[in-house]
Amino acid sequence: MDYQKSRNATYLLNYHFVWIPRRRRPVLRGEIANRCRQLIWEAAEEIDCQVVSLAIEPDHVHLFVNCPPTIAPYQIIHRIKGRTARFLRQEFPNPLMKLPSMWTSSYFVSTAGNVSSETIQRYIEAQGKSN
Repeated sequence: MDYQKSRNATYLLNYHFVWIPRRRRPVLRGEIANRCRQLIWEAAEEIDCQVVSLAIEPDHVHLFVNCPPTIAPYQIIHRIKGRTARFLRQEFPNPLMKLPSMWTSSYFVSTAGNVSSETIQRYIEAQGKSN
């Protein structure tokens, strides 16, 4: 992973996010999972983040992103969860309408430097392959 540059900074900020649907319901399957993947990529691109790795399991999402220092982790996850929830609930109302909201308000985030980035990426890519 290469260092990124802006006008005033050189940086390498990698975040590993994990979040779940409300009540950990396994709703992220098939077309819903595919559309969720697309929406996450679009949201990340809008906020100038690069998706390094993404794994969508039926009951949780792993996202590993490289982001600029101008946006805080809580802003990143807020924008991604907000966009995906809005569009998924509009496009797939039947299975998702049973939930009071798409995502829980909580999430996990950790930072990763260049050394452990490959380890996290391999872990995320291995999700769901044993099933």
